[in-house]
Amino acid sequence: MNFDEFVLAASTATLSDEPDARPVADAVEYRMDLATNPRSALRDYDGELPLIATNRVHWEGGEAADDAARLDALCEAAEHDAVCAVDIELEAIESGNGERVVAAAREAETTVIVSMHDFEATPPIAELRHLLKTASDHGDVAKLACTATSLDDVLDVLFATRTFDANGRAVATMAMGEVGRHSRVVAPLYGSRIGYAPIKPEDATAPGQYDLETMRLLVDKLDSND
Repeated sequence: MNFDEFVLAASTATLSDEPDARPVADAVEYRMDLATNPRSALRDYDGELPLIATNRVHWEGGEAADDAARLDALCEAAEHDAVCAVDIELEAIESGNGERVVAAAREAETTVIVSMHDFEATPPIAELRHLLKTASDHGDVAKLACTATSLDDVLDVLFATRTFDANGRAVATMAMGEVGRHSRVVAPLYGSRIGYAPIKPEDATAPGQYDLETMRLLVDKLDSND
């Protein structure tokens, strides 16, 4: 799967949920950090939707320990035929520890999503653009999810999204929280390439997420101009 167009990913820690996502989603984000025996479940996966493998570390909103085993699992995932992309945090790459995940993905011709999450605020526009550029330099898709405390924050995220898309850089952006919730369905119009939604509302993995069916409906409605 390329990310030249918008991809709606169903976020789940249970790959057996994939048939429920199939009619609505374009891909599944497999949250390995929230799963039981994730490597074993991935080896047994025989679903139809391609997978985005995420093993989110605890200091960026996930539950995985910051250790070699987390990165080993991502390297293994990158080689799986069903995995179209792996997600690795920008901070992990800059520390040097995450570079081997990028290398494994390159070897397997798997897309690299370089992500950043801020659960407190939205960075100033200059920093926001710097982060997206740095992530874009390391990976194929730069993902930024930050918390909006005002509509101006949302505008900054959308402006940066439009700017990078216009310059041929693939980005996936969203403003978290209630203030920024609408950005999840609006950002694709500005060039955001990936949206994330839980199959069930109670399984949301980030503040402000719509459930999968609602997200699909809203994105398609806006895109169709009906």
